[in-house]
Amino acid sequence: MKVIPRPRWWYVPLTGMIFFLLLSIHVSCSDRDDDIATDESADPPSETGAIADFAYQLTNYPDDQLDELAKAPQDLAVIDLSSDGGEHYFTLEEIVTLKKSGKKVLAYFSMGTNETYRPEYEAVVKAGLQLNHWEDWPDEYFVKYWEPAWWELAVKGRVDQAIAAGFDGVYLDIPNAYEEIDLDLVPGENRESLAKKMVAQIIDISEYAKGKSPGFWIFPQNSPELRRYEGYTEAIDGLGVEDLFFMDTDVPCTEDWCAENLANVLALQEAGKIILAVDYADKPENKVYACERYAVYGFAGYVSVVALDRVMLPCGT
Repeated sequence: MKVIPRPRWWYVPLTGMIFFLLLSIHVSCSDRDDDIATDESADPPSETGAIADFAYQLTNYPDDQLDELAKAPQDLAVIDLSSDGGEHYFTLEEIVTLKKSGKKVLAYFSMGTNETYRPEYEAVVKAGLQLNHWEDWPDEYFVKYWEPAWWELAVKGRVDQAIAAGFDGVYLDIPNAYEEIDLDLVPGENRESLAKKMVAQIIDISEYAKGKSPGFWIFPQNSPELRRYEGYTEAIDGLGVEDLFFMDTDVPCTEDWCAENLANVLALQEAGKIILAVDYADKPENKVYACERYAVYGFAGYVSVVALDRVMLPCGT
């Protein structure tokens, strides 16, 4: 296991120190709201302390193989279900080989969007589940993720595939769909109702997966504020979170929502959940700063490029 070095405070830029102090103040103030969540368990998932850092790669696997990730020193790897984002799923043999390098392995997929390159894409469109286009990502459309057909056409099969291939868990992207769906396309819905339906989906995934494979890990990515809804915290084993300290790319995260995100992430950590934090930075000083923040807060951290198409060195190397 790699040990994250103690932070070197004298190496942090002055602006970074100011940013950290502001975040600390906000987190302290946010403690008053922690009692809103009624279901946060103090019982951590098994082997929580074994995850000190992680690697995160979704595309561009050399020769469609996982050899480079196997050689990486991190404790955990987040990878796509398939080598090409389509039907070339990683096999049980490939995942077992990767796990023999000492890593936990999580299978990435989106639970809030329909991606044009996924094998289920056309079936989801034909079922009338597709909603507005996500302008930030040209190949993705939001979906009616609360409809049973979404579960049957996309989510159930992906969970089954992850379990059959020997993954340790799933890494569920786009829970923030509840904030991005065009409300004009879903009459009768509002942000609150959509948030509750997203939490219901996460709970359903957790119950189904753990029913088939006890100990299977559930990691949503982003939207830590969903912890405030009943059942969410109990359903997950950890959280992946982007942009805690730097937005894409090298932009310090100083908006109000940045501090709110951090406060919610810390509340989940206090509830015993593993935190996988990823920031996107190129400048050496920003990489150092992000890594020092991970050490301060006790997060497993990773600094990478937005494309997530390569294996980066862990913090401290």
